[in-house]
Order: sequence, then C-alpha cells, then structure tokens
Amino acid sequence: MKIRTIPLTLALLASSAGLAQASGLPQTPPPYFAANCANCHGTDGKSTAAIPGIAGKDKDWLEEVLKAYKQGTRPATIMHQLAKGYTDEEIAILADYFSRQK
Repeated sequence: MKIRTIPLTLALLASSAGLAQASGLPQTPPPYFAANCANCHGTDGKSTAAIPGIAGKDKDWLEEVLKAYKQGTRPATIMHQLAKGYTDEEIAILADYFSRQK
C-alpha cells in the first residue's frame, strides 16, 4: 500500500507546482539558491556577520541590485560573478523570496 502512495504524492506535488507556475505566483527557490546566498548573507538572508542581511528588503530593490551586479554596473567583490549565474526569472524569484523573509 505504501508503494501506491508514493506516485500519488509525487503527482500531487507536481500538479501543485504546475498550478503555482500557471497562476504566475512566485515559487520558492530551489534549496541550492538559498544555500548560495546563505554562504554570505546567512540562513534565509538573516546575516549575523559583516555582510548585510537581505531578509525583508524591498523586492524591487533586491531585483534591481542583483541585475546591476549581473550587468557589472554595480561594484562588487564577488556578487557580480555570482549574479551572472542566474537568469532574470531566477533573480525575480530570489528577490521575491528574500523580500518575504522576516
């Protein structure tokens, strides 16, 4: 009986992800997104070190800053290299996610 619940669970997860995508709702970034940011900005963007936290920052500001890093128009030590690895859609998802962290 447990074997039958696994496909059903996977189907439900896939359909809910599809609904979120179809409705235009932002999705939670994959775990590696948060891990990349957490290396410097802390878990969920809540930094306790010299590097500023990004949790709760304005979504549009975060997206603008990340795109500026990606384009090389904002000075950085490492962010310009990291931001180049994200598409504009991924940057929007990250900005939305971190803006909602408290």
